[in-house]
This record gives sequence, structure tokens and C-alpha cells, in this order.
Amino acid sequence: VQLQASGGGLVQAGGSLRLSCAASGRTISSYNMGWFRQAPGKEREFVAGISRSGISTDYADSVKGRFTISGDNAKNTVYLQMNSLKPEDTAVYYCAAGSQIRIATTDAWYAYWGQGTQVTVSS
Repeated sequence: VQLQASGGGLVQAGGSLRLSCAASGRTISSYNMGWFRQAPGKEREFVAGISRSGISTDYADSVKGRFTISGDNAKNTVYLQMNSLKPEDTAVYYCAAGSQIRIATTDAWYAYWGQGTQVTVSS
């Protein structure tokens, strides 16, 4: 599967962005899908994940209540709706696909990665 992330940009604190991860080659229903982010000087961290069925989701504590992950099988695309953005959300955001049984919060479980999209939140 090939993944193409988009939707990043510059936004003021309190604003919103929606990231998209378009998949090709295989359907997103074949994988657990995840969003990760990496800020300068920091390790890549889990943000959100969604199961193959789309029924189960998981979020990092830092984004719970503000971010929502969803999938559209017809468009073969996974989204990350980000609301109430904070300067500490500034990072490069990556989408990933994995074949593990459950949603995984560590990047080692994901075999396929998109190229990343920059999100910058100004204070």
C-alpha cells in the first residue's frame, strides 16, 4: 500500500485542520491505520489509530477530546480532524498502515508510511 498525507499548514492556536491520508494499492480496510507526529528534537509519537473495521479508535492522552480519526472506505482515505490546536501540536504528521491484530501505539508495528505533512500552530 502507498500512503499520501496532505492537509497540513499554518494555523493559529485554537484553530482547526483536517489531515488526509490517501491510500492506493490496497484498501484501508486491510490495515489498522495510525497517525504519528514528530516535533523537532523529539521522537516520533503516536497520535491516533483506527482499526480495520473502523469501529475501534485510540488516541494519545494529549489529543483526546480535540482530535478525531476516521476512515472513508469509498475514498480509501483516513482523516485526522484536529480542533483546538495548541502550539505544542506543531510537528510533522505521518500516516501509517499496519497488519497487527489491534491498534498499535508504537511505530514499529506499522510497515507502511506516508511522507509526512507539516503542521505549525502559532501562539
